[in-house]
Amino acid sequence: MIYTIRNALIGLCTLGLATTALADGHTATSWTLDGATSKIAFGSIKKDTVGEVHSFETLSGTVTPDGTARIEIALNSVQTNIDIRNERMVEHVFQNAPTATLDAMIDMSEVGGLAIGETTVIDVEGVLSLVGINVDIETEMFVARLSNTAVMVTTNDMLFLSTEDAGIDAGVTKLMELADLPGITRTAPVTLRLVFNADEQKAEAAPAAPAPILATQVSGDVEAGKKVFRKCKACHSLKEDRNGAGPSLHRVMGRKAGDLDGFAYSEAMTASSIVWDAETLTGFLAKPKDYLKGTSMAFSGLKTEEDLNNVIAYLLDVTNK
Repeated sequence: MIYTIRNALIGLCTLGLATTALADGHTATSWTLDGATSKIAFGSIKKDTVGEVHSFETLSGTVTPDGTARIEIALNSVQTNIDIRNERMVEHVFQNAPTATLDAMIDMSEVGGLAIGETTVIDVEGVLSLVGINVDIETEMFVARLSNTAVMVTTNDMLFLSTEDAGIDAGVTKLMELADLPGITRTAPVTLRLVFNADEQKAEAAPAAPAPILATQVSGDVEAGKKVFRKCKACHSLKEDRNGAGPSLHRVMGRKAGDLDGFAYSEAMTASSIVWDAETLTGFLAKPKDYLKGTSMAFSGLKTEEDLNNVIAYLLDVTNK
């Protein structure tokens, strides 16, 4: 987990310094991480066969023109899609520390002069501070110039992170004990997508918030919904009669809730009169435990209207095939 944060922070520094080097005459005095378009994700495997994807929802950072970078990740923003697991990770793995920080100075001569659309790969070094421990870091990052005022950095190769090297085996062991799991792998894959924008562009008016889309008027994107559904695949299959931790969602649209043979539903689900359609699924997937009191579904819910509409469009699409 430490290395997950560590490489994420490296990427942030790389990105910020790259934008400084590529400003082409712009007079911005600093650069700021775009938290809305940036993402740090990491995977875990439990019981040898169940893979899950997690992320951090709150990222921030600034880089000065001389290459001085300070980056922060809000550790309490870790999102595993299960509320109690988020809380346990913050307490036992991150030891209730509020943030992880990285301070670095990086020579960006390797990326100077990149034209819009061009890319390069650079090596980056820095020092991470996490739960009172300083860790020397280095990694290779892929840098792409998006515009005169924006740069994106991603991991150049897949990162595999050792919890033993990171010194957090005790925290992972505690998570395993609390969840009564036979095992959690001690190596995790990590991916990064990080974007910095020049501060001078922030004067532009922020776009108005989109009007809510009624669930009965779904206009989501099927392909985007397929990606959102990845959050569901750890527990649900779209194959007929293939139940996992959750019931199969094969032809779920039009099906009565709690009515699939061979799956042990909660009493609340079985007793409900819900029939799954665009409206009921939207309500349930937004906040499952609020929508149906007593449900055993551990997922905390999709956070955005866009994700909800897209995944509903996808489920409608696969149901109709």
